[in-house]
Amino acid sequence: MNTDSDDGLILGIDEAGRGSVLGPLVIGGVLMKRKKLKFLDRIGVKDSKKLSSKKRTVVARKIKKITEFKTVIISAQKIDELRNNGTNLNKIETNAMIEIIQEFNPDLCCIDCIDVNETRFHNKIQEVNHKMEVITEHKADETYNIVSAASIIAKTERDKELAKIRAEYGSVGSGYPSDRYTIEYLKSLNGDFPPIVRKTWNTVKKFE
Repeated sequence: MNTDSDDGLILGIDEAGRGSVLGPLVIGGVLMKRKKLKFLDRIGVKDSKKLSSKKRTVVARKIKKITEFKTVIISAQKIDELRNNGTNLNKIETNAMIEIIQEFNPDLCCIDCIDVNETRFHNKIQEVNHKMEVITEHKADETYNIVSAASIIAKTERDKELAKIRAEYGSVGSGYPSDRYTIEYLKSLNGDFPPIVRKTWNTVKKFE
């Protein structure tokens, strides 16, 4: 994958906020020539979960200077609307990924797999463009630096969205069900949930 003579375009895709009970789901895509992948390592790209928020912000700025990038932001309201109409989370996320692929039209697309079945997900992505090489693996953000870069772009964008939410709604925690501050915030609403909350989540339904 790091062949210096290869001018092909490689696209990495990852998400942030999939399991969150509030705030948006963000899909990030990063595109660059395959032969330039080494520059991602040089600017400190690694799995976003291994970087502090401050470090992610710094690295994200550097990524944006040397790549093409795109984010798709799906609000909590939109997620609820789609799920209530029978679209599951995997389909919502896959559609956003396809939107990014179609915009960039890469030679190789590398994605952190969102389906328990890697082959099934691979085949769905391959249908978008049969000439495109496709890699879909679990924990691809730890294995491929182009996916790590997408992970950083997605997480940084979601952090910005959460900052806006906190400015309007106060302390909401990280947004994840495992966070006691988020659970305390949900409890405090007494069933009157604002649009930032994913009302179709089982975590929320317990507080209705």
